[in-house]
Amino acid sequence: RVHAGQAHSDEAPAAGAARLAATEQDLPTHPAFATMLRKQARMRREYMQKRAADAKEASTADRKRKLRTAVDEGRTVPTELRGEADALLAEMELNGAPGPSSSTPDLDSEYASAGVADPRILLTTSHDPSSRLVQFLKEMKLVFPNTSRMNRGGHTVKQIVETCRADGFTDLVVLQEHRGVPDGLVVSHMPHGPTAYFGLANVTMRHDIEGATNMSEAYPHLVIDNLTSKVGARVATILKHLFPVPKPDSKRVVSLVNRADLLSFRHHVYAKEKADVHLYEVGPRFDLRLYQIKLGTIDQEEVENEWVLRPYMNTASKRRAL
Repeated sequence: RVHAGQAHSDEAPAAGAARLAATEQDLPTHPAFATMLRKQARMRREYMQKRAADAKEASTADRKRKLRTAVDEGRTVPTELRGEADALLAEMELNGAPGPSSSTPDLDSEYASAGVADPRILLTTSHDPSSRLVQFLKEMKLVFPNTSRMNRGGHTVKQIVETCRADGFTDLVVLQEHRGVPDGLVVSHMPHGPTAYFGLANVTMRHDIEGATNMSEAYPHLVIDNLTSKVGARVATILKHLFPVPKPDSKRVVSLVNRADLLSFRHHVYAKEKADVHLYEVGPRFDLRLYQIKLGTIDQEEVENEWVLRPYMNTASKRRAL
């Protein structure tokens, strides 16, 4: 059950959680609940069918480009394309070969409408959080605009995800800890994913930063550096859509800088004084290390993994994912 004093939010997300918890015994037999489950299953099925069609189209376009490059440069047709070279050439003559500037379909249609409406984030923790994790939760609520904070209580992940879908949240962010030290951050995009799992390190709270200035509530500008690989671009997409589009005159800056697959999060404000620009750290500061991206939401266990960190392979020390 969700009590009145458990949720602290500008938009009162606990109302949806309270409705969900209060009727959890009646949901399996309620007609509206059965209709909602059928709708979610249909939307998920349509989404996965579109992803499969987009992936097939992208693979075909890539093979056509390889074949066109080999023909134009007079090189031998790649071995994997020799069996279907004639069919691809005939199809290219009919439809035209994809040019070098053609972009492959965006496999993640979940962010197709990003920027049209501001994101809404539900922020919570693992069960029985320590006082330090609760303090970190309060500071992270100030970092992300349009964020509602909800105490975890006894609610399961599935109940929280259903609350997010019912109340129109775009993302669910879960903070985790080990022996009072924040060590994990999960970002799950609603309603169908993806979900990114990060390890947290070197967490420094605002009150531990000497000379930390006041927190601005303006929408921040984002500085994203060195996320150049395919996985890096995916991570940048997941994280940047947690923030709404800022105004040009905003003096608040959030930096995400990648160095050796360690993503450093820094939060600053700046002030102009004549010809000088002064930068002041606001905090909190921490480092993120990605270890998994899966294609579903956080409550779905049997979904495809898009990327998983494998640190015990022989080449792990040489590989760079981001």
